[in-house]
Amino acid sequence: MAHRLLITTLLLTALAAGAAAALFDGQTIGQKGRNFSTLLVHIRRGERLIFVNDDTVPHNVMSLTRNNSFDLGSQMPGTAVPVTFDEAGLVDVICAIHPRMRMSVEVSD
Repeated sequence: MAHRLLITTLLLTALAAGAAAALFDGQTIGQKGRNFSTLLVHIRRGERLIFVNDDTVPHNVMSLTRNNSFDLGSQMPGTAVPVTFDEAGLVDVICAIHPRMRMSVEVSD
């Protein structure tokens, strides 16, 4: 009986890990030293970026670019948040807390 419970637990853990990986499937953009890990990234329409706060301070990643605007709010250290880009074009991304943190996302069809 204990063996069956262990197998069930392992299977459920594996399924949960797979679901989390699917949720966060995409390129990763790090935030450390009050900088983004890249200045420019190229993706296709409908793809997502995962913004990971590897820093010791909160960040507020956002874009006011028309048709691809978003605001992640206060993102605490150690968290990861996916953003899907639905429209083609150049997207300016900033941190609302740290004005020097800037990057661009080039979204193509």
